Amino acid sequence: MPLPPEEPQIHESAQGPRAAAASSRTAPTPRPVPGPRPVAPARPGRPGPVRPSAPAQRTPREQQTAAPGPVAAPSRTAPQIQLIPASPEGALDAAEEAVDLLLDSGRAPGEVLLVTTGDPHPWAAHELSFGEGAYWAQHDAGDDVFYTQHDIAARATERPVVVVALNGGSDAVAVSALPLALAKAGTLLIVCGDPQRINAVLGAGV
Repeated sequence: MPLPPEEPQIHESAQGPRAAAASSRTAPTPRPVPGPRPVAPARPGRPGPVRPSAPAQRTPREQQTAAPGPVAAPSRTAPQIQLIPASPEGALDAAEEAVDLLLDSGRAPGEVLLVTTGDPHPWAAHELSFGEGAYWAQHDAGDDVFYTQHDIAARATERPVVVVALNGGSDAVAVSALPLALAKAGTLLIVCGDPQRINAVLGAGV
């Protein structure tokens, strides 16, 4: 019995002409899409990548470190001068009123020194009657208003406020007392007396 003709077997590897042509082409490699790059994961034990920030403005070396050298002492500012017109007979009363206003405004008593050019203040005369030791001990304590005379005022230390009563004395006394009081005043000098006489000693515009 004759055998049927063998049918051609189609192997899986056999492809048609279109498939063969397609297989001969190399598949295109996908191109990366533009975009932000992924941040690489941080390695264990090391900090992850940090985006660089804008560089900080550097200070010049000469501004960072001061040049070595002696430090200059701050210059002493001139005290303010306040003038209260008064006659020689009323200068002491005007000075005492000025002291009262200072204390009422909040000044501590130990910040005020009162200097007379004529007769001593009654408090000073009373305290000096017990001896100079006790008198200057109260000055050194610095806890109250101190009253002194022009001829011994050089021994007094500087205080923030000095009040001068031109209650007498010659022009030579005023010439020596006012500059001394100005040197003793830290921030304020109050002068009670004749304005023309004061201006002649301390200068115009006082």
